Amino acid sequence: MTKADLINAIAEKGAYSKKDADKALATVTSAITEALAKGEKIQLIGFGTFEVRERAAKDSKNPRTGETIHCPAKKAPAFKAGKALKDAVNTPAKKK
Repeated sequence: MTKADLINAIAEKGAYSKKDADKALATVTSAITEALAKGEKIQLIGFGTFEVRERAAKDSKNPRTGETIHCPAKKAPAFKAGKALKDAVNTPAKKK
């Protein structure tokens, strides 16, 4: 599903215009991005949790040259699915 598909789904299911659905999606993704940039955790009960995780520094090899390179420690965004989302994904789809 692309961003455009998601906007269409939001518009159809919520009886919103595509323009309003696009604004809503942009607002939500912006708020999540800003919170993660501040190191905050976003918990949507039943859906999942967005958080920032620390990645340790490590030495790695360049696959092309075989040269050892140092990769510094960094932060990475992560998502852990909630129980309701996991259950929805694992429930067989209903046929129309």
